[in-house]
Amino acid sequence: MQQPAPPPSDSSSPTSSPELSFLKRASLTRHHLAQTLFKLMEDKKSNLSLALDVTSQAELLHLADRLGPYLCVLKTHVDLLEDYTPDFGEKLRRIAEKHRFLIFEDRKFADIGQTSALQYAKGIYRIAEWADLINAHIIPGPGIIEGLKQIGLPKQRGLLLLAQMSSAGTLAKGAFTRKAVQFAEEHADFVMGFICLEKISEQPHFIHFTPGVKLKRGKDALGQRYRTVQDILGKNKSDIIIVGRDIMQAKDPEKQAALYREAAWEIVSKR
Repeated sequence: MQQPAPPPSDSSSPTSSPELSFLKRASLTRHHLAQTLFKLMEDKKSNLSLALDVTSQAELLHLADRLGPYLCVLKTHVDLLEDYTPDFGEKLRRIAEKHRFLIFEDRKFADIGQTSALQYAKGIYRIAEWADLINAHIIPGPGIIEGLKQIGLPKQRGLLLLAQMSSAGTLAKGAFTRKAVQFAEEHADFVMGFICLEKISEQPHFIHFTPGVKLKRGKDALGQRYRTVQDILGKNKSDIIIVGRDIMQAKDPEKQAALYREAAWEIVSKR
């Protein structure tokens, strides 16, 4: 039986361990989507995820096509789209297949298992039909994972658990984070990683995604705190950086995405 990973520290310094390549880690997981992502990252030399938080479907699809070559994962908020149409998912999947990136719908499910399963599979968005990855809070307990798993596992989808957050005053830390790791270990057939600020599990099959990343440290007016690429990948040993406004608001988004991709990949290559 696989032994659970040691609990993460409450400090900002992650535990250290010998580094494994993404291809080696792909061979150590039975999660189909995790294998796909690890191999895709190696092939594209990219551990960059772009947060496309826009309100226009046409703009989202245009930017996905334009910036897709630099990404391993594209993160969406489908409920922001003011002009959503039922063929959105199909259109986005075609672009994802063209440029070889995964689609991560940042839905942050947070209800009981039955309701979350319905929100995932039904409604106007039918997220399970087009999103490779989703995420969920652990506040409801393991039932939310079990409910989402009923829908996503047969479709070879994956789930990320919100273990830590980058906003000021967050409660997602300490014992909360340790519980997220425990739930992930108990459902490793569906949970493929975490939204977190640092490496919180030594199990090589779990993938660590970190938001709130910029080239320079800072914060916004609503309490979002930004850490640097070096902070997240070099010091905190995360795997994938999630970048939004610093690419989207750049004068040349393609050039900025290329800059982030190169900087992030250089750091993980040296680990």
